[in-house]
Amino acid sequence: MSSKLFTPVQIGAVTAKNRIFLAPLTRCRALPGNVPGEMNAEYYAQRASGGLLIAEATSVSPRGFGYPNTPGIFTMDQVAGWRKVTEAVHAAGSLIFLQLWHVGRVSHPVFQPGGELPVAPSAIRPAGQVFTGTEIAEYVTPRALELGEMKGIVAEYAHGAELALLAGFDGVEIHNANGYLLDQFLRDGTNQRTDEYGGPVENRARLTLEVTRAVVDVCGADRVGIRFSPAGVFNDMRDSDPMRTFGYVLQQLNPFGLAYAHITRVTAQDIAHGAKEGVGPRELRPLYRGTVVANGGFTRDTAEQALQEGWADAIAFGVPFLANPDLPARFSKDAPLNPADPDTFYSPGPKGYTDYPALPA
Repeated sequence: MSSKLFTPVQIGAVTAKNRIFLAPLTRCRALPGNVPGEMNAEYYAQRASGGLLIAEATSVSPRGFGYPNTPGIFTMDQVAGWRKVTEAVHAAGSLIFLQLWHVGRVSHPVFQPGGELPVAPSAIRPAGQVFTGTEIAEYVTPRALELGEMKGIVAEYAHGAELALLAGFDGVEIHNANGYLLDQFLRDGTNQRTDEYGGPVENRARLTLEVTRAVVDVCGADRVGIRFSPAGVFNDMRDSDPMRTFGYVLQQLNPFGLAYAHITRVTAQDIAHGAKEGVGPRELRPLYRGTVVANGGFTRDTAEQALQEGWADAIAFGVPFLANPDLPARFSKDAPLNPADPDTFYSPGPKGYTDYPALPA
């Protein structure tokens, strides 16, 4: 049986040289003004042996931040910073999409313009704590978005997509996962609205579909992906019927002809925090006609198995690619992997960011 990991795959308008993708990973190393810099360009260029790099979650709005030193895509300075990244990646021979992000309720007034409350579908405080940059603070109860604000949210995603193209990205990924704003609208554990954006799944999916339509109008469907975490519990998330919820939205996305759907599966860590197996890329694959990128604790062998079984078309690797800038080469040679250093996942500077060694030439 020949390996599929190292074969090209069509991702909408572009062809990835292999099926080993870099998953979007928040690293908290943006410069003041939420601007990427030279160090970010070096980091991504180091990983350009991947078929597609999905850049870290990037806020489309000044209200969309929830962590210190994360990048944005709503100012021209941010565009200029990201252009350094895209040029470095393209020069190194790979493709790169930008993940469009708004954290919604998992923020804190310290991150909000004027110290305002974070926004959400409903005024439900998430359990847990947030690092404000100076202290660990409890999450606050967010403000429920008003009906008249929805068009503005959609417009922010469209503007972010427009600036991403201006910055040289090959496409964008809509972040509809991991307990952030669009995921908060989609799941009934966080959306208790009684207007046309709440209640039945047809209403809860409305914002996802409106954002997708607006981003597609900017980029073209073949340069747009979207990410879901159907069984994820990160950021205090839950849904009473995830198979119905995510099955519905994926079926509604079929006519768009997107570049891909990026679907996470449950990991052992998720299960330890209360997640349940049974709704992921394998189970949802029959409902989605397009390309599926799977993510969630894959090894080289389990990734190959998923590709051979046909429930994934590519695999996005997070921590293994973080610690191994030459991950495809290590997979092809069955070489040992560098261990990751969790203490430096979100710390400033190059340590644990650009200093992981590659194999000798």
